[in-house]
Amino acid sequence: MFFQQLINGLTTGSVYALIALGYTMIYGILGLINFAQGEIYMCGAFVAVLLLATGKVNFFLAFALGMAAAALLGVILERVAFRPLRGFHPLVPLISAIGASIFLQSLALLLFGPNDRPFPIQFTFSTINIAGLPVSTLQIAILAAALGFMGLLIVFVRYTTYGKAIVACALDRDTARLMGINVDRMVSLTFLLGSALSGAAGIMMAIYYNATYPRMGLLPGLKAFSAAILGGVGNIPGAILGGLLLGVAESLGAAYISSGFKDAIAFAILILVLLIRPQGILRGRGD
Repeated sequence: MFFQQLINGLTTGSVYALIALGYTMIYGILGLINFAQGEIYMCGAFVAVLLLATGKVNFFLAFALGMAAAALLGVILERVAFRPLRGFHPLVPLISAIGASIFLQSLALLLFGPNDRPFPIQFTFSTINIAGLPVSTLQIAILAAALGFMGLLIVFVRYTTYGKAIVACALDRDTARLMGINVDRMVSLTFLLGSALSGAAGIMMAIYYNATYPRMGLLPGLKAFSAAILGGVGNIPGAILGGLLLGVAESLGAAYISSGFKDAIAFAILILVLLIRPQGILRGRGD
């Protein structure tokens, strides 16, 4: 049972980590929390579901277009809801993010209705034995895809010119601008990357739970925020570690304490971290 719950936790935790990466990258470069990240997650899932429902698009193209739609939404939000508010009191963009979140949820309810939409899965998943223990191939696929996206992001940030420019902007935007870096472009790129990862997370969770609905991003978004705080907001490896730890803690807590406490565990961990180690496990931006 422990092994199965560990796999369950790593599966959901890897998805929390993808969303948390969006939070932590945006905080790293702008010092703000984008609470609309959960709705970007929802957007990616809905776009993939609607495309697959036409029967004219294969899964991989629908997945890519879902990520692209989420990325585009993130860039639009940055231009409309955040860029005009730079330099204002930090609470102002925070309120703007909450407003954007509520607006996108309401828009999705208006367009798609409140009912769940099943994900039109085009693959058959089975259970295989690993060391004599049953593991779903769907869980393996989600975990592998999530870890792959995380690895690609780390390579991009550490070894590409644009990635290094994003890091430079996160360290000091004014100095980066003096060095000839287009800060606005790097901020937009950060939103694009973080939103694309959230879109991918939304698609994977829609497949995992076979459900897509307008408020599907609310709890995962808040849990991913808790994961970012746990790992150290503004710290990319911290977001990954925080997401995985949170997913495992949630799964084990639901199994060995009570499933009724599953959602509460994430926020209990958030409170404990803020009280005991507010900078996070790996220390966040500015620490």
